[in-house]
Amino acid sequence: MATQEEIGAAYNYLDELFRISIGEYGDFTGAMYNGDFSLSLETAQKQKHDFILDSLNVQSGQRVLDIGSGWGPMLNAIRNKGAKGLGITLSVAQAESCKRNGLEARIQDWKTLNKEEYGTFDAVVSVGAFEHFCSREEWEAGKQDAIYQDFFKLCADLLPKGGRLFVQTQYYGRTRVDPEKVSVKAPRNSNEWLFALVEKFYPGSWLPYGEEQIIKAAQPHFKVVSLNNGRRDYLQTIKEWRSRLWAFNFMKYLKMVGLVKYFFTDKDFRFRMKMINVAAHKKCLEREIFDHQRMVFEKL
Repeated sequence: MATQEEIGAAYNYLDELFRISIGEYGDFTGAMYNGDFSLSLETAQKQKHDFILDSLNVQSGQRVLDIGSGWGPMLNAIRNKGAKGLGITLSVAQAESCKRNGLEARIQDWKTLNKEEYGTFDAVVSVGAFEHFCSREEWEAGKQDAIYQDFFKLCADLLPKGGRLFVQTQYYGRTRVDPEKVSVKAPRNSNEWLFALVEKFYPGSWLPYGEEQIIKAAQPHFKVVSLNNGRRDYLQTIKEWRSRLWAFNFMKYLKMVGLVKYFFTDKDFRFRMKMINVAAHKKCLEREIFDHQRMVFEKL
C-alpha cells in the first residue's frame, strides 16, 4: 500500500494549486457525464455524488465512512444529504483542507480501522483510493489478492447486513503492458514510457487486474449490485482538469513559481511534471492500458 509519505508526494504539493483550479472541494476522481459531454465538470461531479448516495441508499441522519476522502467532495455531498460523514486520508494537506471546511477527516490508514473504535456505518464509500491499496512490491510478493480481501472483510465488519459499499477505481485494461519493460527510459510515447510516468506520479500504487479480481475478493462478504464503466467519463474529466490547470490565474501562477525549486531537488518531481505535461494518464486511458469502473456492493 502507498505510504503516508508516498501519498503526500502525490497530493500534498498539488493542494493549493488544485483547489484554486478546480474548487475548494476539488474532486480528483473521474466525474459522471452519462454520455453528455456538454455538461460542466461541476455538474458531472454532482451527478456522480448523487449516483453514489442513491446507490448506497443514504438517508438523512445516517453514518457514512469515506475511505480516501481527498479534499472532501463526497464528505460535502454526504453533509448536504443530511447524513454524517467520516473521512480518512493519508494526505495531511487534504485532511487539513477538510477540517477548514467543517468536515470530519482523519489522517489514518484504513488497515487500522476497527469496529470497536468506530462502531458500524450505514454505508461505506471509497472513490479513487482502491488504486493505492497495493504497491508494486506487494504485487510482486503475491500479496495483492490478500490485501483486497482484507479491505472487503473490514468493510463487511463495519456494515450491517444489507449495508452497501461503493468502490470507484481504475484497473489495468485490455492493452497489457509487460511490467518488466515499464521504464522512464523506454521509447518516448510508448505504452511502457507512459505507464512509467504515471507510476512515478503515484508512487507505491499498483492497480487491480480487472473488475473480476475485485469481485472475487469481495465475494465472501458482498454481492455485486451494479457495475458502471467510467473510462470515457474519466477521459473527459482529465480534459477539463487540464484546461483549468493551465487557465490564467495570478494566484495559481504564484504557486507554480513556488514549485520550481523541486525541479532542482527532486528527480521524481520532474517526472511527475512530465506526466502532467504529456498527458500520460489520459493517454493510458485512451489506449486502454487503464480502465475505470464504478462498483456497488451489498453485504450478504
